[in-house]
Amino acid sequence: MSLLMVASASVSFAELNHMYSLKFFTNQLSYMLIGIIFGFIVYCVPLRTIFRTNTSFFVLIGCLLMILYTVFFGSLINGSTRWIEFGSLNFQPAELAKIAMILFTADFLVRRVDEVRYQAKGFLRLCGLASFILSAIMFQPDFGSVVIIVGCIGAMIFVAGLPLRLVMILLSTVSVGIVFAIITAGYRVKRVTSFLDPFDDLKDSDYQLGRSIVAFARGEWTGVGYGESIQKLAHLPEAHTDFLLAITGEELGVMGVVFLLSLQILLIWVVMKISYDTLKRRQSRLSYFAFGVGVLFFGQAFVNAGMTLGILPTKGLTMPFFSYGGSSMVVNLMIIGILLRIIKDSPKISPTEARYY
Repeated sequence: MSLLMVASASVSFAELNHMYSLKFFTNQLSYMLIGIIFGFIVYCVPLRTIFRTNTSFFVLIGCLLMILYTVFFGSLINGSTRWIEFGSLNFQPAELAKIAMILFTADFLVRRVDEVRYQAKGFLRLCGLASFILSAIMFQPDFGSVVIIVGCIGAMIFVAGLPLRLVMILLSTVSVGIVFAIITAGYRVKRVTSFLDPFDDLKDSDYQLGRSIVAFARGEWTGVGYGESIQKLAHLPEAHTDFLLAITGEELGVMGVVFLLSLQILLIWVVMKISYDTLKRRQSRLSYFAFGVGVLFFGQAFVNAGMTLGILPTKGLTMPFFSYGGSSMVVNLMIIGILLRIIKDSPKISPTEARYY
């Protein structure tokens, strides 16, 4: 579905910018192949190595250094410096930071379980460590990735047994932080106000959201037909990226959107099933990691669908495994590699070795 809809949504954009008409289709296919290769490499690494404390720590440090590099030397695209250039390809370290933070948090919650459940210092230590990488991401700036990472960490420490009073403190702090981040950046304020009334300024702040809603309205139940979208004809900017779901709604209708979201729900359910099965085997690191990944996939799918439908403010987050984007596709397929390794090896781990996992 990703390849089909990226091809449909990007042809007119590519031709308008004097590019090969199927450029974004071939790019997306290349990203998938690269992701499968890296996913297979990760799949071949033993779980004991992946979930070792040193591994999660060094991966996190590596992500922090790459993010700092983007802040000072990264490619400026659409007003943000989130990408590192590798020839004709760009890589977004914040995507890798998501899996790095989930991996690190899963290990931390097992090593410091008593501190997290019975003392405030475990919670404060984790927040302190996370703040370094989150602050670096904010300097890019990439507010959406920060919100998703905070949501994943918060959900993971909640299921790990964080006391209710600390949960309330965390929720309050995050809420205040989100409000502060919004009111201190004019473009974020504009996004919130345009979300509240998506048709009051269609020539400026409401342009993308208004066009997205129109696309869904044109599609109705069964869509106008594959390749027949009007909004992709220079009306909805770069429709093959974050707003690909809107073009899907226009061409395939409600039925197409429901089918796509059903696949997302199925994926999330399978990931959560992995988390539950490993928890029953007392493989806590594997369970926390799978749970964090499930929250990550749900959060990104929910935000992407919500913003295109006009029920959430617009934010630059991709629909997992669907929207156009190399970094997201490659990292997500690496996550799948780890999950497949867990499915393969988890039942074979003896109860005496479960504490290492």
